[in-house]
Amino acid sequence: MGDTLALMGQGFINAIYPINLLAMAAGTTIGIVIGCLPGLSAAMGVALLLPMTFSMEASTGLIMLGAIYCGAIFGGSISAILIHTPGTPASAATAIEGYQMTLKGQAGKALGTACIASFFGGLLSCISLYFFAPMLGQLAMKFGQPEYFWLSIFGLTIIAGVSSKSMVKGLMSGALGLLISTIGMDPVEGVKRFMFGQDSLYEGINVTCALIGLFSMSQVLILAEAKIKERAQATKFSDKMMLSGKELRTIAPTIGRSWIIGNLVGILPGAGASIACFMGYNTARQFSKNKELFGHGSYEGVAGSEAANNAVTGGSLIPMLTLGIPGESVTAVLMGGLIIKGLTPGADLFVGETARMTYTFFAGFVLIQFFMLGIGLLGCRAFAQIGRLSDAILIPAVTVLCFVGSFAIHKNLFDVAIMLIFGVLGYLVRKFGLNNAAIVLALILGPIGEKGLRISLMLSEYEPSFLILFSTPICWLLIAMCVLGIASPIFMDRMNAKAKKAEKDALAAEAKVQDITE
Repeated sequence: MGDTLALMGQGFINAIYPINLLAMAAGTTIGIVIGCLPGLSAAMGVALLLPMTFSMEASTGLIMLGAIYCGAIFGGSISAILIHTPGTPASAATAIEGYQMTLKGQAGKALGTACIASFFGGLLSCISLYFFAPMLGQLAMKFGQPEYFWLSIFGLTIIAGVSSKSMVKGLMSGALGLLISTIGMDPVEGVKRFMFGQDSLYEGINVTCALIGLFSMSQVLILAEAKIKERAQATKFSDKMMLSGKELRTIAPTIGRSWIIGNLVGILPGAGASIACFMGYNTARQFSKNKELFGHGSYEGVAGSEAANNAVTGGSLIPMLTLGIPGESVTAVLMGGLIIKGLTPGADLFVGETARMTYTFFAGFVLIQFFMLGIGLLGCRAFAQIGRLSDAILIPAVTVLCFVGSFAIHKNLFDVAIMLIFGVLGYLVRKFGLNNAAIVLALILGPIGEKGLRISLMLSEYEPSFLILFSTPICWLLIAMCVLGIASPIFMDRMNAKAKKAEKDALAAEAKVQDITE
């Protein structure tokens, strides 16, 4: 306990170094800009700017990526409130009440509520990050090769099951990622596999190039396919953004409930902020003393949605850091960033010198919430104008960043070619209803699972050798989790059904109000 407290204290001391504070400010600002641009996403922003962190210390790079993540989740609420177009899927529920407040001349109040609720949701999620992550890290220290094999299978079953409307398409996405992960040298015997005479593929597909192509370049192709259009003009607002003491006390219980919801959804792999925002919104309406305001512009509804989707951020980091299982697409990209830095998710992150880096990141994640609050309250008017950028400007700008980012990895054009190939692959994957995150996860977990399986079988003292895969209680626990992972789509379908019903009811109420107004 004493060592943990010392690491926490040292983490905060390291986090307030000027370079880390600068990374927080820059990352949060970039994230908010990306979030308030409809059509972009937090995962795309993190993947696009991942190469920027290569020259940074590991903790500084992770802090910047975490700041982009948090900023983008909040930034989506700006366009949702002002132009009724969520910047990210995580702010879909915010648009319901936020835009109604804008129509009533309360845009400033809506943005202030979103910013304050996002701050508290993210800040409270750090509590679970500090509490649960070290506990699971201790468990991960007991993992051997058989356990790592089942852990990789668990990660694949979770993502394949819940990341697509069709389980078959989810499994197809995972299988495609596993196939791609076999490119390069055999991890055990050193045999060349599917390298096509390219020595640059010796270490396999570069994860960063794959991330930029799948999440960023594919989005460019999607935007280019659609008609280039001007964004809807953001409504100008002059009312105050700060809430009164009474209003803060009103939304406090809502924020508390949404924090719990968002944390649980974040820890559950594959769920994500888009589900949490509707669950938080629906719960806020159920417990509100002013239910009649919902559908007419309720700041409680805005608070419920924004606190929940931002509480997902801390929760989703827990399985990624401790078990190597990303909770959603953004944390899949962050996990790629960890691996590029030579860090392996799991027990190693919580021991020795690596633990100092981990706790510096945790402390930075706490401070990021304060930067988000300050930058959000001070800059909402400016960010609202950024949301008007045309796709005619956005498409070439993102394309240039994709090329520059992929070239910067090893300073060669081969990586650019890999990025373009994965960009086309990502475009086709999205067109056919498959899932980019499942491909990335399989690309990362594939070598871990293959190595765990083959080394386990080689070292087995059992007859037949596959019995080693069932030799410890942790193996059986992970097998049970795999079964739950396959069955989880049933549970997630019910959650989605409730979320869609809440959205349908809210839209019906909104349409009724508009009819009465007309």
